[in-house]
Amino acid sequence: MIARNPAHNLILMVGALAALWLGGLVFFAAHVERLHEPAIGPGVETTDAIVVLTGGSERVMTGLALLNLGKAKKLFISGVHPGLTLDQVLGSQPVAKELRACCIILDHTAESTLGNAEETRRWMKRENVRSLRLVTANYHMPRSLMIFHAVMPQTEIIPHPVVPDSVRLEDWWAHPGTANLLITEYNKYLGTFLKLWLNKGT
Repeated sequence: MIARNPAHNLILMVGALAALWLGGLVFFAAHVERLHEPAIGPGVETTDAIVVLTGGSERVMTGLALLNLGKAKKLFISGVHPGLTLDQVLGSQPVAKELRACCIILDHTAESTLGNAEETRRWMKRENVRSLRLVTANYHMPRSLMIFHAVMPQTEIIPHPVVPDSVRLEDWWAHPGTANLLITEYNKYLGTFLKLWLNKGT
């Protein structure tokens, strides 16, 4: 039997890892495509709070619609740019003055998804909040849920994915913008999973 040389073994290993990565990407994209935005109506379950992770106007609009329907008592918008005020964030959205005054909280501190989760946990502890509806883009939801569950394992978290118009998930590989977005998010998901898994052993 002829022994393979180290270079050949390395090529085989790299090829296997690439195939595994590509298969995972296809599975990830298919999972994201199945994350449809729930209809906002009477049947939506009520939680103590709604948490919106900034990154698109659709997310804030969805959070406000849920708050206006009374699906939570508080709306926590995390990761807001430090220079933005509540009025600037809300824009022309129809929000009653009473809700603006009492029930919408802006977090200007978080700069990452982990920061979103940590700032949300601190706020929830101060407010004695036990359940939340998490609003973010569908492609961002898998990683967000993983991080939020790790940071606050005892909290009931209901995902509420938002589907941005700019993300074209059907035949995503044919759309460079969407393909790049999914690849980037998939790599971040893998990195986060590995980091959390390694931390469990320490």
